[in-house]
Amino acid sequence: MLPSTTPEDSLTKQSVVAYKKNLKFRKALAYLYQEGSCTLAELASELHTSIPSVTNLVDQLIDDGWVIAIGTAAGNNGRRPAVFRFNPTGHYSIILDSGTHGTRLLIVNLLRQILFERSVDYPLEDRPEFSAFLVDFVNDCLLDSGLARQDMLGVGLSLPGLIDSRQSLNLSYPGLGMPGQSLTSWLELQWQLPVFLLNDTKATALGEHRFGRAKGKQHALAINIDWGVGLGIIINGDVFQGASGFAGELGHIQADPKGSLCYCGKIGCVDTLASASALVRRVQQAVVSGQATHLASLRHVPEQITVSQIVQAAYQGDAFAIEQLYETGSHLGKALAIAVTLFNPEIIIVDGVLAEASLFVTNALQQAINRYCLSGFRDTLTVEITQLNGDAKWLGTHAHLIENLFAAA
Repeated sequence: MLPSTTPEDSLTKQSVVAYKKNLKFRKALAYLYQEGSCTLAELASELHTSIPSVTNLVDQLIDDGWVIAIGTAAGNNGRRPAVFRFNPTGHYSIILDSGTHGTRLLIVNLLRQILFERSVDYPLEDRPEFSAFLVDFVNDCLLDSGLARQDMLGVGLSLPGLIDSRQSLNLSYPGLGMPGQSLTSWLELQWQLPVFLLNDTKATALGEHRFGRAKGKQHALAINIDWGVGLGIIINGDVFQGASGFAGELGHIQADPKGSLCYCGKIGCVDTLASASALVRRVQQAVVSGQATHLASLRHVPEQITVSQIVQAAYQGDAFAIEQLYETGSHLGKALAIAVTLFNPEIIIVDGVLAEASLFVTNALQQAINRYCLSGFRDTLTVEITQLNGDAKWLGTHAHLIENLFAAA
């Protein structure tokens, strides 16, 4: 005799069914986000379910506005299956990137198409007023974009610094938060949207792994050479965070015990030798001292010398500019040799403002790795410049937002 079913038992069973259905929806959306498009058979295989079940699921996603059919798969054998992808209309995301360069906002759809973009010369500042600026900036951009707030899935925010992934705190900029409340919690209250915070270099690494040269790689390093030096670490296909989310601060490993004072308070950090700011500072000092270079015309206004001007001078054959870029690559390669020995990656991807220097930096970087690494580590290692043209960071921030929203509860 079967056991009797109480109302409570029925409610529990209904809840389990609803959860499993929701879980399959999330897995389907996550798969579509990564792959771009798929057939019913491909989705059924990914979800380990039957074609009729996945057909009902996709029909529901179409009814809810998540998915559309875009035609049939290529091929001439038999009936060609229908192909589905995300609906480009609705379900938008707000992406914020703030740093020493200023603040940039993007609104993108699930196909990673940019619908609205705005940049302002308002760099990150360690005070609550900056958080208030972010609130107003997002609200103003939403109004100007003409897109409805209810169509926004959430906000992805990338910032530099030591970001505690457990508590959503930026310990390098503690003034951003409100007393007794994390920055993301406070921002969520202001916007009435979920907010996901990520370190900028880890965002770059995630973007490279999901959509760039590290796609399909299980072990990779993404070096972000900006005004500081950051290292994104991919282990077993995921961004390595460390115990508190601080893993990858390559810029604050000591490289020269008798070197310059770093802004972190230590002496001779990699940042003081291999960052874009260190490069510009060395060039400015040399030009003021009378160095023969194409940049000598800026001797009386050295503050106007930029990374792009140094790189341009190098491409014009300026021996001094080439030498300075080579020196930067050498310092960087020596530091990366430590990371290569620790993590044994398949590929190193160079990103950030110095990516435009291309071979001037990567040749020196590769030579330093060859010099300081055992042959077994370097034999299967490649060093490549990003192919995402500066988009890796926002793509990674978007992936972080979407993947967290679609993750199983």
